Amino acid sequence: APLRPLGPAPPDHHQAAPAGATVESAASRRRPARMPTTTPDSAAAPASTPVVREVTLAQPLDWLKRGLEDLLRCPVPGLAHGLASALFGLTLVAFAHEHFWMLAGAFSGFLLVAPVVASGLYAVSRALERGEQPTLADVWRLWLGLDRRLVAFGVLLALAGTGWVLTSASMVTGFAAAPVQRPLDFLHQVVLHERSWLFEAWLGVGALLAAPMFASSVVAIPLLVDDKRIGVWQAVLTSWRAVLASPAPLAFWAAILLAVTFAGMATLLLGLVVVVPWLAHASWHAYRDIVAGSGTASGCGAGAERR
Repeated sequence: APLRPLGPAPPDHHQAAPAGATVESAASRRRPARMPTTTPDSAAAPASTPVVREVTLAQPLDWLKRGLEDLLRCPVPGLAHGLASALFGLTLVAFAHEHFWMLAGAFSGFLLVAPVVASGLYAVSRALERGEQPTLADVWRLWLGLDRRLVAFGVLLALAGTGWVLTSASMVTGFAAAPVQRPLDFLHQVVLHERSWLFEAWLGVGALLAAPMFASSVVAIPLLVDDKRIGVWQAVLTSWRAVLASPAPLAFWAAILLAVTFAGMATLLLGLVVVVPWLAHASWHAYRDIVAGSGTASGCGAGAERR
């Protein structure tokens, strides 16, 4: 008969593990634990420098077309912005109608702060691109958020606008041939005066102030609305790079903004009800076409953003 070994039997390494048990190999025991990774889309990821595209001289006209489409698709928030702008202008006229030397600077200074005023409409155009139907409540939530970057940029533009109002008032009151109290006085004593270059000087100084402000804000505020990771300084630099990349098209765009806004003011300010939201939506599409990777640039309602 075979002899039985004394003591316990040696362990059988090939024996199957009990059901439900976890088998861990030696290699897995030696493998260090993997650290969690973050993706570029993470909210904590730093924002990369936006890339700007060159645009053609005809694209500003397309921005106007697409802006009008957005206004027609979602009119209530836009018309509310326009109505508020018109009422503000009429209030200025009511309180300062006998001091047109101040109103001339105030209305032209409105162009400097208009991009911040229209920031809620940028969010409306973005929502339309995503296939959503935005309301005034969405705009209100943006304003209640009190984004410090938008507030800081708005303060800077307001200071620039105030500086222009004071400069304009000083030039008109100090160098006009006669007191300027009414619009006709401004026309006769400043614009049409035969022996004075005041109007040309007034336009020149205004252009020297408006040009860098336009270059600093043409895509900066839509970029701040669209990307929460972007800082004010980075947005301003992106805006300047956009202007330097396409100087002629964006100069044409600035001329369009100026002409259409003054046309709205010339209708006793009532035209601003439509002009303000129209240009705001168009400015959003300008941003989409200029800043690469900011989202779809194929028109309103084209789908979700590219990230």
